[in-house]
Amino acid sequence: MVNLTIDKKAISVPEGTSILDAAAMNGLMIPTLCFQKDLNEIGACRLCCVDVEGYERLVTACNNTVEEGMVITTNSPKVRETRRINVELIMSQHECHCAYCIRSGNCTLQKIATDLGINGIPFHTDIPNNKWSTVFPLVRDNAKCVKCMRCIQVCDKIQGMNIWDVANTGSYTRVDVKGNIKIDKSDCALCGQCITHCPVNALKERDDTGKVRAALADPDKITVVQIAPSVRTAWGENLGLSPEFATAKRLVSALRKMGFNYIFDTDFSADLTIMEEGSEFVEKLKNAGLIPGKTKEDAGDGNSEPEKFPMFTSCCPGWVRFVKSRYPEFVGNLSTAKSPQAMFGAIAKSYYADLMGVDPNRIFCISIMPCLAKKHECDIPNINGADAGKDVDVVLTTREVVRMIRAENIIPSALKEEEFDVPLGVGSGAGEIFGATGGVMEAALRSAYFLVTGTNPDPDAFRDVRGIKGWKEATFEIAGVPLHVAVANGLSNARDLLEALKKGEVNYDFVEVMACPGGCVGGGGQPIHDRTEMAKERGQILYDLDRNNPIRFSHENPSIIKCYENYLQRPLSHRAHQLLHTDHNGWSLQELKYGAELRTDDKSSLTDKH
Repeated sequence: MVNLTIDKKAISVPEGTSILDAAAMNGLMIPTLCFQKDLNEIGACRLCCVDVEGYERLVTACNNTVEEGMVITTNSPKVRETRRINVELIMSQHECHCAYCIRSGNCTLQKIATDLGINGIPFHTDIPNNKWSTVFPLVRDNAKCVKCMRCIQVCDKIQGMNIWDVANTGSYTRVDVKGNIKIDKSDCALCGQCITHCPVNALKERDDTGKVRAALADPDKITVVQIAPSVRTAWGENLGLSPEFATAKRLVSALRKMGFNYIFDTDFSADLTIMEEGSEFVEKLKNAGLIPGKTKEDAGDGNSEPEKFPMFTSCCPGWVRFVKSRYPEFVGNLSTAKSPQAMFGAIAKSYYADLMGVDPNRIFCISIMPCLAKKHECDIPNINGADAGKDVDVVLTTREVVRMIRAENIIPSALKEEEFDVPLGVGSGAGEIFGATGGVMEAALRSAYFLVTGTNPDPDAFRDVRGIKGWKEATFEIAGVPLHVAVANGLSNARDLLEALKKGEVNYDFVEVMACPGGCVGGGGQPIHDRTEMAKERGQILYDLDRNNPIRFSHENPSIIKCYENYLQRPLSHRAHQLLHTDHNGWSLQELKYGAELRTDDKSSLTDKH
């Protein structure tokens, strides 16, 4: 233990403790802007400076450790004045248009400036500017950047993508795409982790709320919206609602007030994904002779190519982008099944259009997703199968739908629970856990067990794949056959897993990967809580929903059963392949066009404003 004095109070803390942590342990808050524990401890912003007796200069608290006998003052006149000047200098290169900034009220710089009583900038302002694509799903605004370097660190250390880098020097320093290339020409996975780790509004998603409002106002459009599993864990966070109150059914109520015609649950198409992906996996096992059953050769399709193992899940478009750009040799291992989002769009504009007796071209399909990569996915040219334009027309992040709820002056605390529409609003517990890392694997194994044995396993038999550990392994037996599976979340862990596969160090039959740490619950489109990771808590909500759901197997979802009986015939049928599967080799990152240009008068979507 180290003995020291902070603000005239004698304390003892473990050796190696930072001054910042020592103060926090004793109820003293030292302001920080750039700091994020174990990720970004570089002292760039200089706001955490403190006065240490015997030192002529102020010392940064985030990256200096305590020493025996230290006497520290955290808020002396010199410290306060220095912090104030540092913040004013940062603001002299920051576009302080808080009234229409989407991070207003959730901005670390804004809070610090308010706490310091800053009501003006005494320095000459020099707002940086750079041109940025207004159609790429990820938008960077250097006019807002505070050069904290958090985006660089999370991209390098957590995701291992190395997309961002520092350009120029001195007061002209800025963060830009590494190698001086355009973002839409980079191999960014669109995980969005740089956004959720940015303390200001220098990074954000492309705002597509205007397109949705236009569709809602068009009497010829039938608006059909789907809500992803992980959205229900987080949508109430920035509206002041508890997780217990902010249920999916209350979000349904909010969306109905906004005027959406039909509100469905992506849990339905998650179950559909399991039926297709699980059947695909079982078929691979049969073709490889690992389990008994009719093979492709028996069916006489003439295809005798050996099956590729492991089979990778394909429901995370950020992961798919990563494989295509960094490990193209594994593209053939990806399941051909589309993601739940894409399957929903195809079913909405085919099966559901038939049920309603309407022209599928009138259906305008909106997804509410925790993810930026989903905005990219709906623009993949060969993802569409319903012959009615794009299967999914627009994707909104959780943050965007929260902004729409606020714009409609809806009182969140007054919302009553309302049911999803049917039949695409019925989902199983297996569909609900899709949003947590390991959830897709667990759901798939539940149904794969049934498809092989004809009986259901214990719903929790595959719980060993749960948890937010970056790379998990497990072995399960189905019909006496041991299956080796792995689950990875976060792209650095995915890279380590793929490298181990390439070197022959590991061997798996089935692998699930999600690009974001913790899975979709920790997605780049989720509500932002500065320096706080919420994936673990959100994931637990999904497992609780699964446990309390009367249907815990995708193959027992009555709406899924009817969809196959009345429309798709069976998993992996010809029609199912047309609508629910895709060719991952049929597109490249460089050829993608990301929707129409946004309106130039939509100030919220522009970055070239000066």
